[in-house]
Amino acid sequence: MQTLSIFDMDKTITRAATFGPFLTYAVPRYRLWRVVFVPLVVLTSLGFVLRLVSRKRLKEINLALLLGRRIPADPLTRIARGFAGFTLAHNSLAEALAQLDQERAEGRRIVLATASYGFYVREIANLLGIKDVVATKITRHGDDVSPRIEGENCYGTAKLRMIETWMSDKGLARGDCHIRFFSDHASDAPCLAWADQAFATNPHTRLRKLALKRGWTILDWR
Repeated sequence: MQTLSIFDMDKTITRAATFGPFLTYAVPRYRLWRVVFVPLVVLTSLGFVLRLVSRKRLKEINLALLLGRRIPADPLTRIARGFAGFTLAHNSLAEALAQLDQERAEGRRIVLATASYGFYVREIANLLGIKDVVATKITRHGDDVSPRIEGENCYGTAKLRMIETWMSDKGLARGDCHIRFFSDHASDAPCLAWADQAFATNPHTRLRKLALKRGWTILDWR
């Protein structure tokens, strides 16, 4: 029996979401002049609130505005590594890190499954000693990368599909696995319902109500 512990990242392991902080961290370390596009970022975010822009497209547009349509992979990797250290130092939950240690001590395989861009998630995962990552993929063009998302945004039902694809690639049959899933947000309800053990961590109101209704364990780490 394979034992997996799958963790969402933003607001589950971290105190706050990471995409906005990544952009704030990256711009002055890459091309400071691109701060001129911040008003457009505000407009696209308003478009998302008004449901004129999808969650996936919002990420693509804002990354393109602040870092460009073609980004050299090497500087992006260096920035992502620096951001990973910054995140764990300033935006991580001690209780979540302790839970990771506990899962690891039980001999469970830890997986990070998040809607955030994989290019910086993998750097955070490396610092956490996590080898397995399921995240939103960026498009690569030789030595450059594009803000365009390859495949699906790892969110909601798409996250579950991507986890199942990852399991298939690793030769893991669902029936041969015991799975725990940890998340703060109701968008992960498909994954929580699919897991053998579901943990609503730092849940917002909607997830807290859902967890109480379905008998999922609630963990308040804040």
